[in-house]
Amino acid sequence: MSFTLWFTGLSGAGKTTLSRKVFFELRERGLKGEHLDGDIIRANFSQELGFSQRDRDINVRRIGFVSHLLNKHGVISVVAVIAPYAAARRQNRQLIENYVEVFVHCPLSVAESRDVKGLYAKARAGVIPNFTGVSDPYEEPVEPDLEVRTDLNSVDECYAQIIDHLESRGLVPRKPDCRPCLTVAEEERAWREHLASLGYAILK
Repeated sequence: MSFTLWFTGLSGAGKTTLSRKVFFELRERGLKGEHLDGDIIRANFSQELGFSQRDRDINVRRIGFVSHLLNKHGVISVVAVIAPYAAARRQNRQLIENYVEVFVHCPLSVAESRDVKGLYAKARAGVIPNFTGVSDPYEEPVEPDLEVRTDLNSVDECYAQIIDHLESRGLVPRKPDCRPCLTVAEEERAWREHLASLGYAILK
């Protein structure tokens, strides 16, 4: 069964880390899937958009529509995008038949303390306008399908919660005894290196 697994949360909450870990696990179980990361989508697909509410909503709708098309053809879409506005997330749920929203909950102070990209510091200094959580709102999901607390639990603990949720809903088969989880990661790395060699912005 195809579905869209959408990770929403503040910058630095852990969306990319968790979504990639889950994506690799799904691939290892023999499922067809794609990983759509917000930064990569913006760099390669939505370069003309800014960070106003209108532009953010357009970006979310685009990714939601791509996810819908992937699901239509039996491909799971694993998305890591802030999607700060509740209305845009509701539209995703209306469009996508099997839409699973994971709220990666992390208090602003904790997310800001991580700030590995230096984005919060730039936002506080006024260098980056319309920054979610600082100069632009983040409307927390009221009823997400699943909430994980990355400030209280480890990556592995949050990951386990997500996999358990997907298995309990019958969206993902129970993990069989199979080969070590290495081949998919190697294939993914080779694919990313190929895209990077062509000049595409891609996660390392």
